[in-house]
Amino acid sequence: MLSQFTTEAGSRWGCLADHIPVPDVYAAGRLDADSEGLLLLTSNGRLQQRLTDPAWGHWRRYWVQVEGQPDQAALDALQNGLIIQGQRTLPARTCTLADPGLPERDPPIRQRASIPTSWLQLELREGRNRQVRRMTAAVGLPTLRLLRVAIDLMDGGPCLDLNNLAPGQWRPASSDEQQRMTSLLRRSHSPGRGGRAGGGKSGRGGGGG
Repeated sequence: MLSQFTTEAGSRWGCLADHIPVPDVYAAGRLDADSEGLLLLTSNGRLQQRLTDPAWGHWRRYWVQVEGQPDQAALDALQNGLIIQGQRTLPARTCTLADPGLPERDPPIRQRASIPTSWLQLELREGRNRQVRRMTAAVGLPTLRLLRVAIDLMDGGPCLDLNNLAPGQWRPASSDEQQRMTSLLRRSHSPGRGGRAGGGKSGRGGGGG
């Protein structure tokens, strides 16, 4: 599904309007059409920019099913940074993950009986185009399935996550979540961590998927 409210001519993918009857909201960090997981939708352009600008370093957590078994060298490379399309990725957090027991994807992933699959948890502070897929491919672990499961507001509170949401389901932000996101905008200066802007379509911040 496309992380936008309009379809594209000739595309086989649906769009958010097929599931969410809310006008004038946009994704704060997109997902690739063949990825799954959490999208935060907002009508506030400042909040959208705040959550996607890598200068603020909001961690986004992904569960990644890969082809092959990661060794420590692969995990270290993912964590320390890789050269992707001529630029080094920012340091990440990564670890192996037990099979989360998710419902089968539609359409199903490609699996080869002779090659085992495994799961990783990967956390990024930037959202370059297809970044997770390019990173796992660079260490010899092609991505088969990719889900964004959480976004850290970096305010000391719990992450926004997919708890109690079924595939295709949505909910409005709670009053507490709305207050927390409003509070983010009261900080007028970024922490100066630096970074690169995302690379989503139409120039908007990408989501790393």
